[in-house]
Formats: sequence, C-alpha cells, structure tokens
Amino acid sequence: MVTKLKSKLPLIAVLLLFTFGLNGLFFLTSSNHQYFKDNYFETREFAGTYEEFINQLSVYELNYQPPEEIKKEIKVTSAEIEEHRFRYGDLGTQVQDLKSQYEDKIREATDNNNPELVKIYTTERDAKIKDITQNFTDDEHVRVKVIGEKEEKIDKYYQELDQRRAEFNSSKEGFTYYLTDTATGEVYTNLPQKEIKEVNNILSQENTIFVKNYVKTGENVLVAKADHRFEYSDLINELKNPMNKRFSGKIAVMKASAENNSLVANYKNYQKTQYFAYLLLACALLALVSSIYLTRKLKIIENSNNGLENLRTTYERLPLDVRVVSFIVTGIIALGYLKQDYFFYYYNYIWEFIRVTIFYLIQAGFFVGATLVQGKLLWDKLNDYASLEDEWQGSLTLKTYQAVKEAFLIRSIGFRVIIILTIVFALGVGAIAVLMEPEMIIIYLPFLVIVGLPMFIIIFKRTGYFNKILINTEELVKGNLEPDIEVKGKSELATLANNINTLKFGVKVSKREQVKSERLKTELITNVSHDLRTPLTSIINYTELLKDENLAEEEKKAYVEIIDRKSQRLKVLIDDLFEASKMASGNIDLNKEKVDLVQLLQQSLAEHNEAIGKSSLNFKVKMPEVPLYAQVDGQKLWRVFDNLITNILKYALENTRVYITLENIHNKVIISFKNITKYELSENIDELFERFKRGDSSRNTEGSGLGLAISKSILELHEGNLDIEVDGDLFKITLTLDPTLN
Repeated sequence: MVTKLKSKLPLIAVLLLFTFGLNGLFFLTSSNHQYFKDNYFETREFAGTYEEFINQLSVYELNYQPPEEIKKEIKVTSAEIEEHRFRYGDLGTQVQDLKSQYEDKIREATDNNNPELVKIYTTERDAKIKDITQNFTDDEHVRVKVIGEKEEKIDKYYQELDQRRAEFNSSKEGFTYYLTDTATGEVYTNLPQKEIKEVNNILSQENTIFVKNYVKTGENVLVAKADHRFEYSDLINELKNPMNKRFSGKIAVMKASAENNSLVANYKNYQKTQYFAYLLLACALLALVSSIYLTRKLKIIENSNNGLENLRTTYERLPLDVRVVSFIVTGIIALGYLKQDYFFYYYNYIWEFIRVTIFYLIQAGFFVGATLVQGKLLWDKLNDYASLEDEWQGSLTLKTYQAVKEAFLIRSIGFRVIIILTIVFALGVGAIAVLMEPEMIIIYLPFLVIVGLPMFIIIFKRTGYFNKILINTEELVKGNLEPDIEVKGKSELATLANNINTLKFGVKVSKREQVKSERLKTELITNVSHDLRTPLTSIINYTELLKDENLAEEEKKAYVEIIDRKSQRLKVLIDDLFEASKMASGNIDLNKEKVDLVQLLQQSLAEHNEAIGKSSLNFKVKMPEVPLYAQVDGQKLWRVFDNLITNILKYALENTRVYITLENIHNKVIISFKNITKYELSENIDELFERFKRGDSSRNTEGSGLGLAISKSILELHEGNLDIEVDGDLFKITLTLDPTLN
C-alpha cells in the first residue's frame, strides 16, 4: 500500500501544481478582475459604495424639502375624488354594507337591554351614513379627505426617512463634499465653516486619495437623483419642486481621514492585497510551467497508462450518456474551483492561508484530475466510431425514451399512469403543506376524500384483479385450462383476461388437433404399410413362383405381367408419396406461363375418353367457347385435373351424371366437379385431404390416397383454393384461380 502511494506521489504533485497554475491562468485572463485596477477607487466595490452615497445625499440634502413645503404642493384631481368616492362601491352598496356592520351590534345591545349602547351604535351608524352620502353630493367634502390621506402618507415617508438617517450619517463620514446648486447657488457641504473659504486647497489632489470633480455645464455635472426606495417615494417625487437639480463641486476621500474611515482602510488593504495577488499569480504561472515540464520529464502520462486501462474497464461499464454527464458535471465543478480567489483574503494570516490553500488545491485537484481522466477516456471512445452505435443503444437516455415510448404503446394506460403519479405527488405535497400550515387541511381533506381515497380503492381493486389473472396464468402453465378468467368491465386488465381466455381456447383446440394428428399419423402408417405391402407381397410371391423350373411358359408370362403391374403400382405409390412431401414443404418450383384453361381441361378429359366411354357415367361439361387464360404451371394443373377425373371414375355411383363446369365469375376462374359417390363419406371433410385417405375405407380400389392432398397443395402454390362440399352423397370440388387479363 505504501509502495503504491509513493509511486503515485509524483502524479499527485504534478496534478496539484497544474491545478494551481490553471487557477492563476484564470485569474490572469479575468478582464474585470478587481486586482488589476490602479487603485481601490476604480473597483466595482467602491463604485457601488459611491453610487449609494450619491443616492443618500440626494434624498437627505440635495433634494430635501421639509414636510410642510411638500404638503403645500398637494393637489386633488377630479379623478382622485371619483376614486375615493367609489372606492368601496356605489352609494347604495356602501350604505347597505354599513347597516350590515352595525346590525348585529345593535341587536346584541337590544338583547342585553342596554338602550344607551343602542343609542351610541345608532348615532355612530347614522353619522357614517351621512358622511358617505355627503361624499356623493359634495366634492369639497371629498377633496378634504383626499388631502388628509396624502398628508398622512407624507408623514409616514418622513418618519421612515428619519429612521434610516443613521445610514446616511455613517456614509457621510467617509466622504468630504462641497457642492453648489447651479441654478440657485446654494451650497451643500460637510466641511467645517472655517474651511469653506479654502475648499479648493483642502480638496486638492495633494490632500485627497480620491476626488471627483463636477462642473456647471456638460456631461460632468452632478444630477440629484429621485428617490424610489421608500413606500411613498412616488408621491414625494411628484410633489417636490423642482426635481433633478444640477450641482457642481467636488466629492473626495481625504488622506487625513479618521482611522475608522472604512474607505481609507479598504484603500490600504487593496494595495496590500494587490501586491499579494501579483505574487500568487507569478507562483501560479511558475507552477503551471513546472507541471508541464515535470509531466514530460517524469513521463507521467506514459506511466499512468496501465492504471488508466484498468480504470477504463470499470468506467466503460457506465452508460455512455452517464459518462458524458459525469464529465460535464465534474468539468463545471472544476471550472468553478479554478475561478475562485477567496484564499487571497487570508494573506494577513499565514497559517490560515496555507491551510485554506492546501484544502482548496486538494478539492480542486480532485475535480480537475477527474475531468482530465474522463475527457481522455471519452475522447478515445468517441474516436472509436464502430462501437459508438452499440454504446448509444445501451445509454440511459435511449432506454428511458424506449421505456416511455413502450409505456404509451397503449396511450390510455400511459396517461392513466401519469394521472395517478400526479395525484400521488399532489397528495404527498399536500400532506407536507398540512404539516407546515395546519389551515391547509380545509383544502387537503376534501381533495383526499373526493380524489385520493377513490383512486386508492380503484388501485387495490385492479391489483386484486391482476393477482387473479396472474394465478390463472400460473395454472395455465401447469396445464390446468379450467376455469376461464372472469372478464370484468372494459379496462385493459379485462382485455388481458379475455385474451388469456382466447389463448386457453386456442390451447384446447391445439390439443385436440394434436390428438387428431397423432390418430391420423397412426392411420397414415397403417395405410402406407397396407398400400405398400399389398403389391410388394404379390411381387415377392410371384417371384418365388417363377423360380419353379417346371413352370409352363404361359404361366411364366402371366406371372411376369402381374409382377410388372404390381411394380408399376408400387412405383406410382412411391412417386405420389414423394411428390406429396415436396408439395407440403413447398420445396417445388413452378414453371408458370400463360395457359388456356379451357384447352387444358379439354385435353385432360380427352386423356380419359376411353375410360369415360366404358363407364356408365354421363359427363356434362360446360366451358366457355373463348379461351380463358391464367398464369399457371400447365403440367402441375393438368395433374390436378387428372386426379379429380380419375377419382370421379373410381368413386362416382354408376349410371349417374357428372357435372364439370369452367367459368369466369367476378374476375375469378371457377372450375367445379360434381358427382354422386358410391361410398358413404365421412362428415369430416378435412380428413379427405389427409394423405392415403380414400373414399372407400375398405381400400379395395386402386390409388394412393394422395390425389386430393397433392391437388390442394398445387392450388395453394398457385395462390388458389381447392374446396370440398359434401351434401349426403353429393360430392363437389371447386377450384379457384386468378385469370390473366387479355
């Protein structure tokens, strides 16, 4: 620990020297610094003192008029008479108010059986009513009252003037003045009578340390200033005559003033302080130069890099904007310290000066050092443009903005939160106000009852409702889907409860679908096994038979044909299964082109002409006579038509009609296939789209059971639809496609 501290001593010493030097630099560059003046009388401090003395001299001597003379100047205008007359309302209002004031007094005296007091109150009331009535009939009566009010204000002004005269007398002791009214020639001075004749010699440069000369004309003339510091100053200024008198003469501070003259003491102290300030300034500049020299000589910056890197890891954990604010705050505090010069006032007390200076340098040095270190780390980070965006993403400002933005995703909730926080804040401030001013309970209590208590009740109710929702969701996580949450009202919590109920319903449906999927998977495995095993078994059996050398040639040919037919059957099953898998995954490319659907359907029917002719079915085909185009993969769509026609030939009831229609309805190509089935169909139409699902559950007919599944996938890849309708034995398939406009 001691070793580490010793290694840091050069750095600390240089930092303190640098801080002291910066303080001197700020002191030197201060353009209005008082220590750079020639003497004390050029400082702002003396300028304020002199200005105050001129104001006091103007009030107490130069512009002074006795109260009797001021009162003679009183004038009453008609506007002032009207103001006094209607000050408390019109005549009727004032009389009624006066009667109301005395009504209770007279009633109380009457109840106490005191006729003398009743007579006194009545007489007093009637006299006042008479006086008020005369106010509205006699202007002279009002004028006398207004004059009395103004005289009373004048008396109060002069009383306040006398109370503060001691301040002027104290200021007057520091200055010697000889002033002459340029208009009347009247002289105002605090010189003894015997010295007045030698005023020029007495107030010369040799006998004064400060003198201000005023001449009769030009800008350098003393104008006595009007007073605005007392309550009724405006009234006095209005009545004084004349105002803004002009004076010539001299105001000085004498060398031979009394020892208790504060101006002389300040003058002498300023000279000592100024010498001391220049000495400190020289030391500060020397310290600044020394700190720079030692930094290079001792390689302070290079030796501090390891510690700086260790600090960087901790520092950069803070958000970027917090680091910037911290840098600005420490910089402002450091600047405030560097502009201080209060330790100059301790130059007469050497030990106190040393103590204050050391204490100052430690505090200022800490903030200067913190500012420099943060500035270096921030500068390095700002130059690393690649990481700045990531840094900003983690900033407190952005997180706060995002939090506020997310709080207002549903505006009603955001505004409600603000209203609640405002009410809570108002209740807190109101409680503090009541503690400080118990009378505020009159306002606070109704607000608490009308606004505060209902708000707290609503909050507790909503909290309870939220707890119920939370408990229900925990049960949902455990797999308990019952019962549903009660939906109360139209609040956001009610919406949340309804959404959770909907989600639970979706979970129930999903579970049912999962059970169904498992069942269909089992059926799929069973059906695939059956459909693949049947031809494979025949192939194996007939292959064994062919191994018999005594087998006749005709029988061999028959067995080979059977094996070939069963092999083709097996190939069709495998090809259909592979294609269905590709269709379901979407892993298939369509070669779309402009195709005439009328011609394509005709070709598909033509392929099955022989089978249709052999069947007992009566095909009714309705198609437009003109071409009907669509942007499709002709080969894939032909496969759909082929599958559907093949299914009709397999599963349609004998000796029934089959209806095939192709038409353009509302800019949609509609192709429908209708027939009567020979097998009873399941009521669940979706199962017909399942793989290896057949119309005959006994699975005696040829086919893979993948035709409808493949057809539906092909239509979906064309952004079309394949829909099935079953009405008893009536089976209908409808294909929907978008046509291509000619």
